[in-house]
Amino acid sequence: MQNSSTSLDWEDLRYFAAVCDGGSVAAAARTLAVNHSTVLRRLDSLERTLGVRLFERFQTGYVMTPAGDTLRERMGPLAEQVAAAQRAVEGRDTALSGDIRITTTDTLARSMLLPALACFRRLHPDVRLHLVVNNAFLNLNRREADVALRPSNTPPDTLVGKRLGAMHSAIFGAPGYLKAARGRGIAPDNWAEHDWVGLDDSLAHLAQARWLAGNVPDHRIALRTDSLLTMVDAVREGVGLAPLLVHLAGNDRNLRQLTPHDPAFDTGLWLLTHRDLKDTARIRALMDFLYDELRKFFESEVH
Repeated sequence: MQNSSTSLDWEDLRYFAAVCDGGSVAAAARTLAVNHSTVLRRLDSLERTLGVRLFERFQTGYVMTPAGDTLRERMGPLAEQVAAAQRAVEGRDTALSGDIRITTTDTLARSMLLPALACFRRLHPDVRLHLVVNNAFLNLNRREADVALRPSNTPPDTLVGKRLGAMHSAIFGAPGYLKAARGRGIAPDNWAEHDWVGLDDSLAHLAQARWLAGNVPDHRIALRTDSLLTMVDAVREGVGLAPLLVHLAGNDRNLRQLTPHDPAFDTGLWLLTHRDLKDTARIRALMDFLYDELRKFFESEVH
């Protein structure tokens, strides 16, 4: 590599790592909560510093060059070490100010997290919040996020946090769909005769997706989505039946609950951070606040 006298910018390397991990510039932009053009600018800066091309640009996307492969291989352990050092230093921070990156799904952001974050900001105006909405479990070890609100029955053992409760689901349908299907009947013994709304591969880990895979033939999945909110919307429009979160669909006058809440669908909801950050003042304040606020939500939920 050339231009060895020019020092590397760690931020450029961080953006490079995000493109490698995400597989595209667009994915890196979502992970880092920045514009597409910011990622491109960082990649260009890194290539100028090194004097080599790290990616070949094609209309279909970016493909790593041999130089890019070498850099990715060499910087893997370094990225972990730098992130660990950053966490260790920030873990000693006692000020209620600074940035916090939070990751969650669109469903949780809209249905419960945003109101709580608005309240937190009023209490702590010097804390700046960055919300990354993504179905993927971002790597908190690499500081892709500081706090995660995630549905999981088995959260990563490298993280620490608290279980808020269980999210319950049941089978729902729209009145129009139920009326049209009246002749066939709607019961567990003929689920396979009905159209269903399913989830795509990004949510295949959820209990609802596993239940659909085991109980509904693939050809009866009329629509797949990467959003539980969109799943509710699709059922409301009469696309088909679906296992929906009770807290999203239970009070919807345009939906009918067809089964009791089924424990097979239960998924735990966890509030997580990295163990090196748990004593940072702003992280601890946010974790404690969100736990209190979101636990109220679960305690008031009617199953």
